[in-house]
Amino acid sequence: MPKPNGIVLTLGIAALGAVLFVVTGLPLPLLLGPMMACLCAGLAGLPLKGVGAFGTFMRTFLGVAVGSAINPEVVAQIPSYLNTLVFVPVFVAIIGLTGYPLLRRVFGMDHATAFYSAMPGGLQDMLVFGEEAGGDVRAMSLIHATRVLVIVTIAPILMQWFWQVDLTAPPGLSALDTDPVEIGLMVAAGFIGWKVAARVGLFGASLLGPMILTAILSLSGVITHRPPAEIIWATQFFIGIGVGVKYVGITAREIKLFVGAGLAFALLLSVISLGFIEAIHLVAQADHLESFLSFLPGGQGEMVVIAIVVGADLSFVVTHHLFRLIIVITLAPIIAKWMARKDRGTGA
Repeated sequence: MPKPNGIVLTLGIAALGAVLFVVTGLPLPLLLGPMMACLCAGLAGLPLKGVGAFGTFMRTFLGVAVGSAINPEVVAQIPSYLNTLVFVPVFVAIIGLTGYPLLRRVFGMDHATAFYSAMPGGLQDMLVFGEEAGGDVRAMSLIHATRVLVIVTIAPILMQWFWQVDLTAPPGLSALDTDPVEIGLMVAAGFIGWKVAARVGLFGASLLGPMILTAILSLSGVITHRPPAEIIWATQFFIGIGVGVKYVGITAREIKLFVGAGLAFALLLSVISLGFIEAIHLVAQADHLESFLSFLPGGQGEMVVIAIVVGADLSFVVTHHLFRLIIVITLAPIIAKWMARKDRGTGA
C-alpha cells in the first residue's frame, strides 16, 4: 500500500484536530486544533510535512487584516501608545536577564544557543543570527516553537477566565458579504507586499510588507474592509500547522532537553508577562486585554490572529510587538558578541 503524501497526511491530521476541537467546544479550534494534532502526530513519529511557501502566503492575510484596520483615526491615536511603549525595552531586558541564565546555567547550553533562544524576537531572525554565531539551530527552533506553543495555548484559556471573551464570533464579514473586487485587492496586496518586503530584506516580510501596502490602500479609501472571516479561519489553520510540524522527527533527548527548556522558559515568560500587564494597567491605565495581547511574546502572527478573533485594537497590539522585534533584532547581535568576548576574556 503506497504511503500517503506528507502534505496530504499533514492536512488530514490538522483537519481532524480542528474537528475534534469544534466537537468538544475547545477554544480557537481552527488554530489550536491543527496545532495540537500535528504536535501529537510529530511526537508519534508520523512523517508530517509543512506546507512551505503556501503557509507563508496565508500568513500575509494577517498583515492585510492589520493594514486594513489602519485609517486616519487610528494613525491619530498612535502617539497615545507612548505611555505603554516605554515598558517594552524593560520587558525585553528582563526576559533576557532571566531567560539566558536559565538556558545557559540550568540547561547547560552554549552561549549562542542560550542567548538566541532567550531572545523574544522573530523565530527566523533569531535562527539566522544564532546559526551565524555557532548556535544549535535545532535546539533554538524547538525552544522557540515550544514558547509559542505554550503561550498560544494558555492565552485563550486566560482570556476566557479573566475577561469572558467570545472566541466563537466570526472574525469579520463573510466572503459573500464582502466586495469581490476588494477581496482580489487584498490577495494581491498580501502577495505583492510579501514579495517586495522579502526582496528588500525587511524582517517579518510576510506580515509587514502586506500590512504596509494594505495600510496605503486603506488610508486612500481603496480597501474599506478586513479580509473575510473564511480567509482568517484558513490562516489560523495553516498557522496551527506551522507550529505543530516543528516537532516532526523529534528524539527523546530533544524532548527532555530542548522541549523541557522551552517549557520552563515559556512558563517563566508567562509570569513576567502577567506582571508587566498588571503594572501597565495600573501605571498607564491601559486596557487589560490589549495589554495582555501586546506583552505576551507568543509569536507576532499568532498574537495577531487572537487579537483579530477577540476584536482587540490591532494597531495597538501590532505596534507593541513590532517595537519589541525592532529592539531585539537591532540589539541582540551586538549584545551577543559583547557577551561572547566577555566569556572568552574570563575563561567562562
